Amino acid sequence: MLQKKICMVGAFATGKTSLVAKYVYSIFSEKYQTTVGVKIDKKLLQVKEQEVNLILWDLYGEDEFQKLRTSYLRGSSGYLLVIDGTRKSTLQTALDLQKRVEDSIGKVPFIVVLNKWDLQDEWELEAESIEAIENQGWIVFKSSAKTGLNVEEIFYTLASKLIEE
Repeated sequence: MLQKKICMVGAFATGKTSLVAKYVYSIFSEKYQTTVGVKIDKKLLQVKEQEVNLILWDLYGEDEFQKLRTSYLRGSSGYLLVIDGTRKSTLQTALDLQKRVEDSIGKVPFIVVLNKWDLQDEWELEAESIEAIENQGWIVFKSSAKTGLNVEEIFYTLASKLIEE
């Protein structure tokens, strides 16, 4: 069995904790809980013929008061870069974080997650911004931790990339 450390990276309140809760426990809560430091969960899955144990590090969200501790990233095989589609500012934070993660641990597989797709009427990200991300060759998923849209697919896709490495 392979073990792979995955970090959840993004601005505060983008839905990182909710995505993990939906994926690992199949639950969603409307109650916002700020992650303090890091919360670690595990999920075993089958990718082709390979058992993969994902160790999910849900890192606190970055804002102007809390900067991402790059020490949390050490040993990561990959990460999810989570953006809140209802808050355009989280896109720039995510792009900055992507550079910092790459500077810290090198090029590892990652997926861009455009979260909160269930709130499309409040969406602030323009199609051009999404297209610009996709044009960089990055894998992009629209998701909703609330409805479960693409949650399983996101983690499965990242796990698949990790066993190809």
